[in-house]
Amino acid sequence: MAKKNKKAETVFLVCEETGDYNYSLRRKPGGEKLKLMKYCPRLRKHTIHNEKKK
Repeated sequence: MAKKNKKAETVFLVCEETGDYNYSLRRKPGGEKLKLMKYCPRLRKHTIHNEKKK
């Protein structure tokens, strides 16, 4: 049986409060969407960032 090649794709982490694209990362498709506490430079504090594909 041949393995399926799942290529890594670029996703962005978007601030929930401002809507800014602050972080980008590469991850394999599938699984749950990320929801992380990250630093937002515009607000100068940590906020929740959600994964979004562009």
